[in-house]
Amino acid sequence: MFLAKVVGKIVSTTKDEGLNGKKILIIAPIDMNGAVTGKEIVSIDSVGAGIGDQVLVTEGSVSMYAFGENHIPIDSAIVAIIDTIEQS
Repeated sequence: MFLAKVVGKIVSTTKDEGLNGKKILIIAPIDMNGAVTGKEIVSIDSVGAGIGDQVLVTEGSVSMYAFGENHIPIDSAIVAIIDTIEQS
């Protein structure tokens, strides 16, 4: 899992049937201070995130389980919207 910021969205009227009804967002990995640390990737939203939100993201084939399914073609899922990050 990693921290990210939602920086955009994708609208697609034609897509795999498993993606119907799911929001496709563009995210950028961030560090604990909110600074972008990597290139953007596409992720499927499971929690209602929007542009500007800081989120927690999972990667790999296990991402599909965020939707309670095991047959949708995704490699990244947004699984939480971050309220605060505390550093020690």
